[in-house]
Amino acid sequence: MPVIELETHIHAERNICFDLARSIDFHMLSTADTNEKAIAGCTTGLIGLNEFVTWEAKHLGITQHLTSRITQFETNKHFRDEQIKGPFKKIVHDHRFIRDNEFVIMRDNFEFEAPLGWLGKFFCKIYLTGYLRRLLTVRNQMMKEYLETGKWKMVLDHHSYSSN
Repeated sequence: MPVIELETHIHAERNICFDLARSIDFHMLSTADTNEKAIAGCTTGLIGLNEFVTWEAKHLGITQHLTSRITQFETNKHFRDEQIKGPFKKIVHDHRFIRDNEFVIMRDNFEFEAPLGWLGKFFCKIYLTGYLRRLLTVRNQMMKEYLETGKWKMVLDHHSYSSN
């Protein structure tokens, strides 16, 4: 089963990084290329433990729906979303936030399994893993930019954060 691991160093407060990562509104901004929209469940604001969201997006020229639920949640440190319905056989995405001096290390562990047996495995190897890695990398770089430049205040209620 393919696993994508990414590490992004961000000069920002951990609580703000954590909240931006679970913001439905930021997710839609960061996936504008695939026109992702939250269409059911938690469709705006911050998603939390046991909440779900159904996304509609166009990937590989096909409009698809994917529903994921937050199955683990440790405030400002970690959350996990898992596909409960969608085109994949399995998706488990862990988001970890580690404080390291003036930086936050954001670690993504994205584990997935395509359907269709050996054909799905072949497609993962030749295309899908790279495609998903690029999507996650672009999202993380946009998060870094928003967090380090103050743009996050356009997405999150900045009055809720005492350090800013």
